[in-house]
Amino acid sequence: MTDTTSRPLFYTVREAAKVLRVDAATLYRAIREDAFPAVKIRTRYIVPTKAIEAMASGATETGAVLDVARMVEERRAERELAQRWR
Repeated sequence: MTDTTSRPLFYTVREAAKVLRVDAATLYRAIREDAFPAVKIRTRYIVPTKAIEAMASGATETGAVLDVARMVEERRAERELAQRWR
């Protein structure tokens, strides 16, 4: 059984930015550019805790820098390719 009392399932953008040690505006920009996962509820974004954990794990496991800009380009290319095949 997972203990969910120690960590929330979601962070506000400000909370997530604090955890990541970046400015909230930087994280908002990344979310709007589809460079960082978030859930939009009406006009508000929330960030899944697992997204932050996955980024940390990815950097740790590969021992390399995760380039968010490259991730954005790859996602866009994948989406464009998928739309062409529809």
